[in-house]
Amino acid sequence: MRSETAISERRACALAGVYRSTLRYESRQSAETKALTERIVELAQERRRFGYRRIHALLRREGHEVNHKRVYRLYSAANLAVKRRRRRKGVMVSREQLALPMRRNEVWSMDFVMDALADGRRIKILTVVDDCTKEAVDLAVDFGISGHYVTRILDRKLPQT
Repeated sequence: MRSETAISERRACALAGVYRSTLRYESRQSAETKALTERIVELAQERRRFGYRRIHALLRREGHEVNHKRVYRLYSAANLAVKRRRRRKGVMVSREQLALPMRRNEVWSMDFVMDALADGRRIKILTVVDDCTKEAVDLAVDFGISGHYVTRILDRKLPQT
């Protein structure tokens, strides 16, 4: 505003609604803060996987009496951040195609199905299907199906050889 017009600094600040002290303010970092920032950057470059919390712990071990909030502020001001690790995709192993069953009772598939009755009680259904004939070998319905119950059902249904 002052560069384009010939008004005083006091008048320009009054028109803009800014205090003159704010306009003239220059921030000054202490030598201690500069040294601390440099040390934080050094530690972050040495140990790239360390965030501000672990760097704070290292600084405390070195004898710096420093607040964790101050370390965070300086860490963030230096644009330091731990890069997020990428999630590893599934292991690249060639998959084998499933062998199709050639005769009945060679391969069975099991699954649980749940539903609720009108009174709110849950019922569970164990379905056992023959993969060759796609026939339901058994449907066991109960309010609770334990592992022992499953083994009893399968033992009862297995063909005797």
